[in-house]
Amino acid sequence: MSQAGSATEDVDPRYCGIEEWSAQAMVDAMIEGQAAAIEAVRACSSALAAAADAAAERLGDSGRLIYIGAGTSGRLGVLDGVELIPTFGWSDTRLAHALAGGDAAMLGPVEGAEDDAAAAEARIAAIAPKTGDVAIAIAASGRTPYAIAALKAAGKAGAMTIAIANNPDSALLAIADFALAAPTGAEVIAGSTRMKAGTAQKAILNVLSTTIMLRKGRVYRGQMVHMALTNDKLRHRARLMVSRLAECDEDAAAAALAEGGEVRAAVLIASGLNRDAATALLEANGGNLHRALNDLDRRPA
Repeated sequence: MSQAGSATEDVDPRYCGIEEWSAQAMVDAMIEGQAAAIEAVRACSSALAAAADAAAERLGDSGRLIYIGAGTSGRLGVLDGVELIPTFGWSDTRLAHALAGGDAAMLGPVEGAEDDAAAAEARIAAIAPKTGDVAIAIAASGRTPYAIAALKAAGKAGAMTIAIANNPDSALLAIADFALAAPTGAEVIAGSTRMKAGTAQKAILNVLSTTIMLRKGRVYRGQMVHMALTNDKLRHRARLMVSRLAECDEDAAAAALAEGGEVRAAVLIASGLNRDAATALLEANGGNLHRALNDLDRRPA
């Protein structure tokens, strides 16, 4: 049985007796598995790009990202969504999560929750998806009842649907508008899909959501210009960012940040605008710093 051709619940004969190996051999085997998981993500590269493009367009100015899943897969979805808030300034009002077992499942197991299709449908009804929303369901096996029921309900309500799974021929992938399959095969520890399958899922989510944010104009010159300035580390990073982008010293960058309150406005202020003019220019360009700076460059000297 080849690793890529096997299902996530299969037993790989190479690892029979692994509990008797040396710690070094165990570690090397698991690291090899993690590397193989990342390589498996390449199988859905084209589908990932297409899904990200379509999602960025569908979300518009108000659409929500809705993450769906159970167990490790569901928790990875919650994590991905939550991290968009400080990293890219994505509003928490534009996020929703359908996690089997509810919030309690983030910190501990909720037995039987992944099989509760009725709870999935009820949660999606509470979220009330619209046509501008994008629902992302994650399940290693691709057959988790909660994930399938929730994604079906979200799609029926008009949301664009994306499925992430590690078994290519699975029910979850079959019902999605965009199917992202990373065939990680049998785990080092049979059925322990928090390992290779989980690593591949996290990589896909990282790439998918970051590409969406890039396509939404929330990055400029490879820098997180929408990030929230919530601690000293990020405020220091913001000063460096403004200094580089506006080609000014750090003192001028700090003064611009104090006036503008956030990176994009500060870059425009350090480029010669006052706060009101910077805010107006950003609003006229949908908050996109790249377009705002292009507008500024076209103005008469």
